[in-house]
Amino acid sequence: MEIETAAALETAATDRMGEMATGPGTGTGMKIEVARDELVAKLGIVGRAVSTRGTVQVLSGILLSAEAGTLTLAATDMELSLRTQLEAQVDGDGAVVIPGKPLVELARLLPESEVTIAYRPEEGAVQIVSGSYSSRLHVFNAEDFPRLPSVDAQLHAIDRDALLETVDRVARSASRDESRPVLTGILVRFEAGKLVMVATDSYRLSVKETELSEAAPELEAIIPARALTELTRLAGGDTIDLGVHENHVVFGTGDAWLTTRRIDGQFPNYRQLLPETFEVELTLPKAELADVVRRASVLALRNSPLRLRLADGELTVSAQTQDVGETKETMPAAYSGEELVIGFNAEFLRDGVDSISGDDVRVKLINPLRPAILEDAGGDFTYLIMPIRLAG
Repeated sequence: MEIETAAALETAATDRMGEMATGPGTGTGMKIEVARDELVAKLGIVGRAVSTRGTVQVLSGILLSAEAGTLTLAATDMELSLRTQLEAQVDGDGAVVIPGKPLVELARLLPESEVTIAYRPEEGAVQIVSGSYSSRLHVFNAEDFPRLPSVDAQLHAIDRDALLETVDRVARSASRDESRPVLTGILVRFEAGKLVMVATDSYRLSVKETELSEAAPELEAIIPARALTELTRLAGGDTIDLGVHENHVVFGTGDAWLTTRRIDGQFPNYRQLLPETFEVELTLPKAELADVVRRASVLALRNSPLRLRLADGELTVSAQTQDVGETKETMPAAYSGEELVIGFNAEFLRDGVDSISGDDVRVKLINPLRPAILEDAGGDFTYLIMPIRLAG
């Protein structure tokens, strides 16, 4: 099933207004006085959702809406949205969209600890004042800003460390190729006291199972990897609030909210991709293996593979790039079978080793043309990597 890309969503922003929650009007003008450092911190949160595409100009802005001593900041690129609040002295109420990039950069450079932002709708601009500094920025109409998905879902508190550690272990395996949108997401499933996340770009696959101490919602959804990665940058307490809607997911942490669309489509049946039997199984020290792989990767350029050779009692990792150079390093390995030589993408192998927790890496191999598996000692993380056919 095809799904809409972010670009298509942007061009359809106006059509989707009716499907989103109600947003603020423009009001009759307002004056906001706020602490510079807190403003900078909050802009740093929402600024990451500002669209860098030029299709819909208002998406390049940050929505400021003010009422009763509270300033709300929000941004969206139609794939994810971020919003947060801070205390402010507010005169009047209303909303305005200020170009995101200059606002974020200016806020960091303001000379004084207090900032005044004054919006006059009739002028179509805001004035920013801090000490002797003053500037005037043209703005977008808040009525043109997409109405963001509601955060008024039934919320479930999920252990923050467990959720973010699971994301961190699998996210690097998600695809960055927008031509296969379903693979740019992470399959997230809660089941019987356990959180399972899976990501694949069709060349490698990561599966992480995490035990949960608290009850979790019944959920299976494909969530954009970028959105889940953004959660790690949001300050918060011990838990993250999770809410599920039909077409989007809500995450709340601290005083910030992240909403993201769910990706439609069929995620690969990862269980069928994992081999059940292996010809070779050995345990290697993670730190030493990681160092050897990193050093060899320096000379694995222009898509040159890393070559792993298992022989009696040792593992040799080598790489060669024409007109650049070659390298070879050997480390002890508890191996006593026939010589086996297999090739891997250097970056993918390095990512796999780095994803392992603990002191040891379990390596499982079948033959030079079949997938290899890396596992940690706990058995709750699996990294599958496809080999590269070696010349000769």
